[in-house]
Amino acid sequence: MKFFRHIGSLAFVLGLFSAVFCGIPWYVMVADDPVLPWWLKTAIFCLLGGILVVLLTVALEQRKNRESIGVESDHPALLLTSAALPGQKIDQTLGLVQGHTVYAIWLGKDLSAIIRLILGGELTEYTEMMGRARDTATNRMIARAVEMGADAVINIRYMTTSVVGSAAELLVYGTAVKLRQDS
Repeated sequence: MKFFRHIGSLAFVLGLFSAVFCGIPWYVMVADDPVLPWWLKTAIFCLLGGILVVLLTVALEQRKNRESIGVESDHPALLLTSAALPGQKIDQTLGLVQGHTVYAIWLGKDLSAIIRLILGGELTEYTEMMGRARDTATNRMIARAVEMGADAVINIRYMTTSVVGSAAELLVYGTAVKLRQDS
């Protein structure tokens, strides 16, 4: 799927640059001839076709990944924002674990949020987006901790930054530890 998305992106970029940097100068210089040349028609079809291919591949990828979004991890790892575990002893520090994701909402929800920004109130579209991003990033961090054999992740921190437009990056990180098993 990624291959087709890259092909679509390449077709879009080539079509866009051909239409803008060759088509506009051609039109300005030969404005009396209303017939579009084959290369300009091809550039326009590449531009539009590229957009279509990218949209379709992204939609298919989102549909495929939708089942895993927001699913809680079934691993019983303890997650703590503190550096100590009350009543438990840390036997071994395994190292840093992190989870990361970049989320965006579709344009329709973005427009709804802009209206709410004008009228006031909670931007529920962004609240939901950040909740899904937090769940996804946390589950990825837990998966890495489980791979390392951790019983808990301590000193967990969340960070978020704006990437572009309404897209937000969310990073969660902590220290994976093994707990002492008293027998």
